[in-house]
Amino acid sequence: MKIERLYAITVYLLNHGRTSANELAKHFEVSVRTIQRDIDSLCLSGIPIVSVAGAAGGYEISAQFRLDKHLATSNDYSYILAALKGLVSATNDVNAKHTLEKISHIHKQNDMNIILDFSVLREDVQVTLQALQTSIAKKRMVDFIYTNNNNETRTHSVEPIAVLYRWYAWYLLAYSKVKNDYRTYKLVRMSNLKITDTPFTKEHDTPDMILKKSDKTDSRQYTDVFVKCKEKARSRVQEYLKGMVIEYLPNGDTFMKFTVVENEQFWFGTLLSLGDDVEVIEPKGIRNRLFEAASKIISLYK
Repeated sequence: MKIERLYAITVYLLNHGRTSANELAKHFEVSVRTIQRDIDSLCLSGIPIVSVAGAAGGYEISAQFRLDKHLATSNDYSYILAALKGLVSATNDVNAKHTLEKISHIHKQNDMNIILDFSVLREDVQVTLQALQTSIAKKRMVDFIYTNNNNETRTHSVEPIAVLYRWYAWYLLAYSKVKNDYRTYKLVRMSNLKITDTPFTKEHDTPDMILKKSDKTDSRQYTDVFVKCKEKARSRVQEYLKGMVIEYLPNGDTFMKFTVVENEQFWFGTLLSLGDDVEVIEPKGIRNRLFEAASKIISLYK
């Protein structure tokens, strides 16, 4: 509905600042002309939108303008509650619990149809998560022992920026003075974590900005893997390896493709666990690795 899009455009401009008509049209999946008409409607309703010309131009809302808090709908609060409950289940963070109590008091919702239970994510890392959040709040460096993908272990001293959950695991985003760059560290690979008295050496950008820059310069090596998969294993390849079906065979087997990061271990272990239900066709290097690993396992139990 148009009224919902008008509200959404207002919120988008408040959150993102100056935005071109083309960007708004792409985001809301309408024409530029429709966006221009929507902007006219918002101006007529009293929203102080300014149009700025030029290459860096676009639409923006006066910095003094604020939305009435009561514009949030019942559905809005339901989504906020679901997200907060998911955050609490994942981290058991005290501050998040307090925020959840406040929102629950404002909006009592007993028929939520979305439940995010991430309690399994805090197993084995809850103490580390809490310590890192403390160090981030106090802007103090941390020391820890870290074992990388190549099974190399050494001590790191970094400035923690944020903890994040991605690639099916918890990571620490931190600034390394030794590398003079930002790095991510897998929490389950960390041990002997200590919060030091050493303050940060510099002001850092927001975690979102750091991650966007880091993702653009991703140096990890990716490899496409082609496999022949028995029918009973297809769903597991899709679920655990994000496999995509290329061709269905008459007997129910499939040719599938997925992409992996070369020096990570999860996908290789998953392939081993699938046994003879999945055969790697290409690349030959991965076929050889699987053959060598299987041979060592056979030798162990022979």
